[in-house]
Amino acid sequence: MNIHEYQAKELYRQYGVPTSTGYPAFSVEEAVEAAKKLPGPVWVVKAQIHAGGRGKGKFKEADAGDKGGVRLAKSIDEVRTFAQQMLNKTLVTIQTGDAGRVVKRLYVEEGSQIDRELYLSALVDRATSRISFIASTEGGMDIEKVAHDTPEKIVTFSIDPASGYSQFHGRKVAFALGLKGDQINQCVAMIGNLYRMCVEKDMSLLEINPLVVTKDGKLVCLDGKMDFDGNALFRHKDIVALRDLGEEDEKEIEASKYDLNYITLDGTIGCMVNGAGLAMATMDIIKLYGESPANFLDVGGGASKEKVTAAFKIITADPAVKGILVNIFGGIMRCDIIAEGVIAAVKEVGLKVPLVVRLEGTNVELGKKILNESGLAIVAADDLADAAKKITDQVKKAA
Repeated sequence: MNIHEYQAKELYRQYGVPTSTGYPAFSVEEAVEAAKKLPGPVWVVKAQIHAGGRGKGKFKEADAGDKGGVRLAKSIDEVRTFAQQMLNKTLVTIQTGDAGRVVKRLYVEEGSQIDRELYLSALVDRATSRISFIASTEGGMDIEKVAHDTPEKIVTFSIDPASGYSQFHGRKVAFALGLKGDQINQCVAMIGNLYRMCVEKDMSLLEINPLVVTKDGKLVCLDGKMDFDGNALFRHKDIVALRDLGEEDEKEIEASKYDLNYITLDGTIGCMVNGAGLAMATMDIIKLYGESPANFLDVGGGASKEKVTAAFKIITADPAVKGILVNIFGGIMRCDIIAEGVIAAVKEVGLKVPLVVRLEGTNVELGKKILNESGLAIVAADDLADAAKKITDQVKKAA
């Protein structure tokens, strides 16, 4: 689960992490009032969406100006103008895709006297099962480009959870960032607080780009991108309260109601599979046969008929889907339950695109019998390769 920048900065304050002062705004007047609470003479007006690259983004609307989603205002009147130009307008960035995101909230914060821009992030490293920190002197840039062009400018290290954070970790970051004097002490304290926040709040990602050194030698986190482990949210009602459903895909929201693992993709073949590994293999073989998956959907090992029906309805609600592949290996999951769920869903929402079903495992013969006797236009497949070939052939033929 992601949160907005202004929400991330409130978490910074709770953990003693240095950040600039600012206020969220949901209207033009709130933006003006927020600016009046800050000393000035410079304010920063930031669009709040769940996507990076806001500063370099472009608004679709002609009356939104051409200065991107992060703007420097030198007067209260400019704050008002920028708020009018950005609120309820569609911002397109490198991470939103062509559709963009509608800006429904802003963050107005005090300007900073910046001397240097740095990069810092922390994430769960699945290879080491530890939290890893990534630091670079090249802040304000795409870290992927830095990693490609100048990898020597990136320092990465992990913290052993058995021993936890020690001050030498903070000094390692400080030296990597070229900090000096009291800045080193600031960095040691900051990294310790960030690590504690990541652990206590079950974060999967924290990115600060840029982390800045001000003209007076202070470290300040000017940005905050945070992603939280969805499986741990039951422990954090305060984080769940920050969720902005307006920033999430409607299909993914619906899937979460049924505990389905669903992610929207940009292909044409909808997939319903049980097991993450099998789902990945299914998507791979669809690509192998010349088409692309429209989603990742894992119904889990013990899905009910209702859960399968809900999954099928979510797939068919996507207008990009031109064909559907159901691939089930029945271990804990029974093939007859899958068959009943698919039939129930087809009868409820109809079937306007080709549907190929491959079943294997527990009660497979009963499952196939149920499908064959349903009277519905369902194509059976013998194995995964056969299923992928049949659904891709039908989609290509329909095109």
